[in-house]
Amino acid sequence: MIKKYLKSLALLTITLFTLSGLSGCGNRTPASSATASATSMSSPLAVYSSEDIDASWDASTAIGVTLNGSTIAVNGSGAIVDGSTLTITAPGTYILKGTLNDGQITVSAGKNDIVRLVLNGVNLACSDSAPIYTKQAGKTIITLAPGTNNTVTDGITYNNAAGVDEPDAAIFSKNNLTINSSGSLTVIGNFNNGIGSKDDLIITGGNINITAANDGLRGRDSVAVNGGTFTINAKSDGIQSNNDEDTSKGWIELDGGTFNITAGQDAIQAETIVQVTNGELNLTTGGGSANVSTDRFEAQGPGRAVNNSNATEEPSVSTKGIKAGSSIVINNGVFNIDSADDTIHSQGDVSIGGGTFTISTGDDAMHGDGTLTINAGTIKIAKSYEGLEGTTVNINGGEINLVSSDDGINAAGGSDAAQGSPDSFKSTGNNELRITGGYLYINAGGDGLDSNGDLYFDGGTVIVNGPTNNGNGPLDYNGSCKITRGTLVAAGSSGMAEAPNNSSSQNSLMVYYSSTQKAGTLVNLTDESGKSLLTFAPAKDYQSIVISMPELVNGKTYTLSSGGSYTGASINGLCTGGIYSSGTKLTNISISSALTSISDDGSQVSAKSNMGGAPGGQGGPRTMPSGQ
Repeated sequence: MIKKYLKSLALLTITLFTLSGLSGCGNRTPASSATASATSMSSPLAVYSSEDIDASWDASTAIGVTLNGSTIAVNGSGAIVDGSTLTITAPGTYILKGTLNDGQITVSAGKNDIVRLVLNGVNLACSDSAPIYTKQAGKTIITLAPGTNNTVTDGITYNNAAGVDEPDAAIFSKNNLTINSSGSLTVIGNFNNGIGSKDDLIITGGNINITAANDGLRGRDSVAVNGGTFTINAKSDGIQSNNDEDTSKGWIELDGGTFNITAGQDAIQAETIVQVTNGELNLTTGGGSANVSTDRFEAQGPGRAVNNSNATEEPSVSTKGIKAGSSIVINNGVFNIDSADDTIHSQGDVSIGGGTFTISTGDDAMHGDGTLTINAGTIKIAKSYEGLEGTTVNINGGEINLVSSDDGINAAGGSDAAQGSPDSFKSTGNNELRITGGYLYINAGGDGLDSNGDLYFDGGTVIVNGPTNNGNGPLDYNGSCKITRGTLVAAGSSGMAEAPNNSSSQNSLMVYYSSTQKAGTLVNLTDESGKSLLTFAPAKDYQSIVISMPELVNGKTYTLSSGGSYTGASINGLCTGGIYSSGTKLTNISISSALTSISDDGSQVSAKSNMGGAPGGQGGPRTMPSGQ
């Protein structure tokens, strides 16, 4: 078929990582290398120290700080008051309470000192800088006292010296910053970011609400979270780590917590790795998938589209759910994501080892410029342009239910192109789509399963409701397609339909119908004893179907019927546990080779699998049954 070497225009595009870079050192030990190698992908990146987790303090030895509008009173040593500015110069615990109308809490201690600020019911505001600003310390710990509400608000402009870009957040640290305990913190970042650190940002607890003119949370070297509840409304990214100078940094790890993020751009964006081991993530980006103007695209032949010049041009910003420069590793968690652009996007590999996903996207649901691997998890893609995409795609387990307006799964190569130019994600000659296990249901407007290289079925259950247009097919491959085990049912149009080839070790049946069958019209296959092996109700109109299952045995005869009714349960059109009746017998079928290809009247149809010819499965002649 006509392979989609150019995927129209990307609905929304990747921006350059232009957010300002920060630098610093840390005393939290990261993994030895945060590169995207296979050996490091499953290893924890974050190491939480005892003071990160332990939010207790000794009130008898702590220094009390009382904020009284425009004045500050300190009960103890280690801090200097200058009008409405408090400068902490020594390590220790400082308990703050009260209101500071227009002032600043500054930490300027030794480079190895640990300073703990206990927010015990404070309202801090600063009209021209960061209300909390760590200029120097080994680590600043902000402890949110249990049962308290705390607010930090900055102004819309800062009085930074010419050429100086810091501080740039309502809570800002040039060194490591930790937030812990169970109190509440509201941060209003009117100038730029909500909470930022030039080194590591660690959060282990708290009820944190952030509104930011730019990013919500930013840790230049890393962001690590293992607890807390977050509500973030950011005009740019929700959570970001942006160190682009050291491949062992610039990562984000989420080990727990609840995240409610509404972002104008990416919800979570890391320069290198994003790793999620647990948590609940409710993410909306770029106004959500409903904000994507589908009328920006109009047909240009099968599987192609061009920009509609009469439509409003989308801004050139990245509005992805979770984005990483090197790799994304997700092992567990609950994900409810509505994104204008890709939901999960890596410029390297994507690995899904578990979790529950509910996804709506204006572009790809899961995209890896490298390898996309799904080993486990429950994934529901309610809306997408393409469902799953990678240079290589491996499905080894899990339960996947996806709807796409174009390809369901696409194994291609390259990377997303900038807006205004064709997508360069296309054939590289080394593409592969392999399914070894799990359950996969696809409802695709384009190709159901599309590999610009080889396509392998080595296990699992695969159900495809493919296209209704003849410019695409339920299965589409440009190399070899082999099935060794598992159950495959793929229904759709017939013009570009393909099946596993004769080199397969499990038999397949391909049926071409002389006329279009209406959606819901049952397909039934019984063995010689009259036992139903398969009853399937395609979700859309169809004119071809591919069936492969272990029960198809050489030398046996099977009966194909159409229509009728079924008394049992039906899951995604596949009927189980009931009785098929009242159908119309179409033909008897004798299985004698790995691929049996027939018309619905039983006549043989030859050359219906691609044996490796022209791109898009146009290798070899296609003898269509009469009426096509």
